[in-house]
Parts: sequence; C-alpha cells; structure tokens
Amino acid sequence: MDEVFDVAIIGAGMAGASLAAECAPHARVLLVEAEDTPGYHTTGRSAAFWEEAYGGPGVLPLTEASGRFLRDGGYLSPRGALNIGREVDRAKVEGFVDTFAKHGVTVELLDRAALTDRVPCLREDWTCAAWEPDCADIDVAGLHQHYLAMANRTGTVLRVRARVEHLERDAGAWRLRWRDGEARASLVVNAAGAWADGLAELAGARPIGIRPLRRTVVQLRTSPVPPADLPLTLGINEDFYFKPQGDRLWLSPHDETPDIARDAAPEELDVAVAIDRMEQVVDWKVDALERRWAGLRSFAPDRLPVYGFDPQAAGFFWFAGQGGFGIQTAPAAARLGAQLLLGLGADALTERIDAKTYDPDRFLR
Repeated sequence: MDEVFDVAIIGAGMAGASLAAECAPHARVLLVEAEDTPGYHTTGRSAAFWEEAYGGPGVLPLTEASGRFLRDGGYLSPRGALNIGREVDRAKVEGFVDTFAKHGVTVELLDRAALTDRVPCLREDWTCAAWEPDCADIDVAGLHQHYLAMANRTGTVLRVRARVEHLERDAGAWRLRWRDGEARASLVVNAAGAWADGLAELAGARPIGIRPLRRTVVQLRTSPVPPADLPLTLGINEDFYFKPQGDRLWLSPHDETPDIARDAAPEELDVAVAIDRMEQVVDWKVDALERRWAGLRSFAPDRLPVYGFDPQAAGFFWFAGQGGFGIQTAPAAARLGAQLLLGLGADALTERIDAKTYDPDRFLR
C-alpha cells in the first residue's frame, strides 16, 4: 500500500531540507532526494557567504530577514566584502553604494589607501571599492544539517536514491513513483534546483524558464598566504571574486555559463580565466592549484526566486530559482514557503517580505 503524506518535497538540498523542517511540525512530510546524500549538488558546492547586496534589491528582504536567524543561530562569522573597481569603474562603484545605502545596507565608498589596508599586494590600478562590513561567512554544512535534523525530529520521512520518474495527479492527490518506491501526497513541492523545469514538465505543468548556469571555483595555495581577515573581494563588473579558506584561497571567475541539469564539472578554460583575473588584481604567486569544482545556480527569467502554487497545476508548489543566493536566504525563504504552502500566517521573520514578488503567477498566466 502506498505511503500517504500531506506534502512531498522533491529535492533535499538547502531549499528542500529547510522547507521540510518548517513544514513538518504542521504536516506529514516526505522529502525525496535523487542522490545518495542530500546536498550533493549546489548546496555542497557553495562558496558560503552572506552578503546583503547579493542578488539585488529584490532579494534583499529575504537576505536581511535570514541574517537575523543566521546570526542568532551561530551560523555566521565576520568577513566583510569589497566590490572593487578601477578608476574607469568609479561611477559604477558609487552607484552601488548609493543604491544599497538607500535600501538600508551598511555600505561605504573606500579610496585606494583604505583598499590597500585590506587587500595586500593590490595592483595599483584598483582605486575604489564599496565596503560592506556586515558580510559574513556561512557555515553551510552546519545549517543544512540543522534543517535535516529538525525535519527528522518532527517526523519527516527522507528517501534518498529516489529520482522521481513518474508524477501524476490522481483523485485529488499526487502519486509519485521512483525506481524502488512510490507514495501519495496532497501537495507536491518542486525544490529540484536545476531540475525544476524538468520536474514541472513531468507533473504536466508549464515550465517557467529556470536556467541552470555553471559557476566555477578553485582552491589555490599562494604566496603570500591570504590573510585570515582578507575580505570577500569581488569585481564590481562581476568578473571574479576570492576569499580565504583557512590558509588557502577560494577563487571564482564569477562565470554564468548556460548548462544543463547534471553533475557539473569545471572546464579548464574557466579555471585558467579565474587565475588570470586574480593575477590582474593582486601580485600573488600561485604555488599550486589544489582543487577545482563547479556547481549549477538556477535562475528564473527575472533572477528572482519562485515561491508559490502553480496557477494551473493544482497542488503543485514552486520553491525554486534561488540562483546563487539560496543559502543566504534559506531561513526566511523556508518560513515564507511553509506559510504559503500550508496557509499559515506571517510571523516576525516574514512580516516585511512581500510574497507576491516571488509568486510563479508572474510567469504562468
């Protein structure tokens, strides 16, 4: 006989795990994961930082609300962020400061002298930056495990190695089937990340146009060793970022290469581009390339997340399109998602968030 649930959440990365944890006290929840372990793809490959401006003003309410939760839970550690530019980029840097200051972000314009105090061996053509002192590193693994454990304690059933192959609406409920099992649920949540549009098609819903974009990261051993207090350093033109990880450097070319939903792998060209761009910023020697990896960041057409019921497919709920900001917005997004999914009222974490901004209705009617 089929197992019967109130809610089946497909995808057990940060999005699915956090939503399961928020829903489980109020409903019987099934969490279905295609891989051997939850968080294998994007969640497990995150560069792990919380930056208020990341994702733009439309994402800021989710980031700010989540920041309070993350700080109180001990998941953040101080880092600071610099969005740096050359003199030709000064107007763009100043515009960044003006835009986000108006939205309440603590941000200030720094000159060359202040930059060299924070980034050793900075090449001379980098002259200005937007400084965000509140940027922090996130304990991604700790947060993900918190949500998985919370979901488990409140009765969520987790199924791994369970890639959903069949999904249909039957007698007012959804029937899910994977290779070694099946279940029924009143509601289905699409938390499948890069696979979100494919899952929608499997359910007979119309895809939104969520695109997976590949992001490359490398770990370098450098001389000098990156200072422990080196800020997250990003190009104002979104063409690189780097940050220390222990006594190593994590570096990305900030690539967004269109890809397909798969186990992403880094391309040699992207690795070479990343190192070349870093060497144009700082006069550091690369002693060794120790690791390289890639992940898929999935975006809706307007680059805002998608949270809410599909306007045409009954009982099908979107919780997708979190781009590269899904980790830093997870607490508020999950609370908001559970409230929308189960008809719960807003609380202190979500009361300043306009859920209509993220409604899938903006694409599907």
